[in-house]
Amino acid sequence: MIPKLDVLRTRSIAGLAIAAALLLCAGVGRAEEAGKNWPDYHGDWRGWRYSPLDQVNKKNVKKLKVAWIHQPGEIAQGLQATPIALDGVLYYSASNNRSFALDAASGRQLWEYIPELDAVQEKSVFGFYNRGVTVGRGKVFIGASDGHLIALDQKTGKELWKVKLTDPKTCHGCNFTSPPILAGDVLIAGPTGGDLAQRSKLYALKADTGERAWTMELLKDDPKSWPGDTIKVGGGGAWLPGQYDAKNDTFFIGTSNPAPDFNAELRSGDNLYTATVLALEPSTGRIKWHHQEVPNDAWDFDSAYEFVMFEKNGQELMMHLNKGGFVTVYDRKTGAIQDVWRIAEELNWIQGVDRKTGALIGRNPPKSGQSEVFCPSALGVRSWNAGAYSPKTKLWYTNAYEICNRVVMKQQPIDQLAFSQGYYDVAELEIIPPPGKKPTARLVAHDPVTGKQAWKLDFEAPGLAHVLATGGGLIFNGDPRGILSAYDDQTGKTLWSFNVGSGMRGGIVSYSAGGKQYIVAATGFGSLFPGFASIPWPEFKNVRGGAALIAFTLE
Repeated sequence: MIPKLDVLRTRSIAGLAIAAALLLCAGVGRAEEAGKNWPDYHGDWRGWRYSPLDQVNKKNVKKLKVAWIHQPGEIAQGLQATPIALDGVLYYSASNNRSFALDAASGRQLWEYIPELDAVQEKSVFGFYNRGVTVGRGKVFIGASDGHLIALDQKTGKELWKVKLTDPKTCHGCNFTSPPILAGDVLIAGPTGGDLAQRSKLYALKADTGERAWTMELLKDDPKSWPGDTIKVGGGGAWLPGQYDAKNDTFFIGTSNPAPDFNAELRSGDNLYTATVLALEPSTGRIKWHHQEVPNDAWDFDSAYEFVMFEKNGQELMMHLNKGGFVTVYDRKTGAIQDVWRIAEELNWIQGVDRKTGALIGRNPPKSGQSEVFCPSALGVRSWNAGAYSPKTKLWYTNAYEICNRVVMKQQPIDQLAFSQGYYDVAELEIIPPPGKKPTARLVAHDPVTGKQAWKLDFEAPGLAHVLATGGGLIFNGDPRGILSAYDDQTGKTLWSFNVGSGMRGGIVSYSAGGKQYIVAATGFGSLFPGFASIPWPEFKNVRGGAALIAFTLE
């Protein structure tokens, strides 16, 4: 990414007591594994996307060279996955749930798994999306695009069990686009559905057998929350991976918007549990606490993004970015709001958020038949590609952009919706630049508690890959043009760049194999973003497709 401007700077155990202790510490252990490994979707349960490895650092990053390349043989929607690296083996997936195990040092393929998917998957708007796999308990777990959860043998790739949880044929194409997440011996997964005329659920299976553990209705069965029959087609979903805090035995997950997306008048009520942060007991699905960040959401402002967990002054905190352009800081044990700060520059859907309660102030919802512009757009102030947190600098690094949408709200008869068509209730929906201004994009470093900005880089187009922070003082980021770059974590200065050949939408990770540190980037552009955002960024109409996993190491 070329900046225009630099600104500011299963093992055997002796008894049940030991087993319980090991289970309680599982999340902590996987955080420690992140030294040489990348064991979880975000690196570890804390959502940091940080590697403490420092073999590659500010002084020698210019010597990074391509070590190997692996191509999955499927380029639809590019690579949106974040690879998993464990003990010298790298696991990843491509569209159509093609999954692979590679030698992490050489890229040599160890096994591949190509599932037989129901043909309905190809008709779904999210049918080719896949954000990766989860590895644990001797298995590789897949959330499939035709509504199944699948477990493979970690060593061989052999299918161990396969369970159908959603029926895309009857729920307008709802499916799994993200990997299910392990919370002890429970596997928890949420499907797509916020934009669909259906009623979403959250599912938990026993990870070893695939047996059902529990199912949670994500739309609360309460006529005050969902008047009339609106709950039957209220959308919702939990389409991004959750995170498991083993110390507090709490599973955190954010939920998506209600449907119809822009017609809040039709579903008057708070519409729980959409646009909500949920803290769950993983063994039962019991809600420990929740906070609805956007009650009666009228702007398509999911609360599905990552959580960044850290401690400050002895308090266990958690910060969370909302599509509406605000970051909320929680006490992660109780859900008590510690602060709310604004990251969006262009914002008119509300006047503000109460910093003590999180309550919305001065709502400005769409009105039927009127052409209105709302900022941020339904694409948020950032997409689902996560930021990164460095415990060294205590800064959170994230991509962001400023665009808006023009909306004309008009009721759509549900029986006239085509299969997998979004239930928006609009006559017009167009992503546009802010009125009278150009669209802007940036990589920015913030204090995650106060929101104070340390530095930012302005870009011509938004970064849509996940950000990586490392112990070597580096921040890695990738853009739609295919430029992978490394920046100084304290100043934002560009230290290294490489053209990977196609735009980037997936994860960038780091791990150690054979005594060498590797940086691995998932390349290939995809998702709905390029199509929706092609007015503010016309170049998205011509971005190069592709799909390849590219590993770098020092020469």
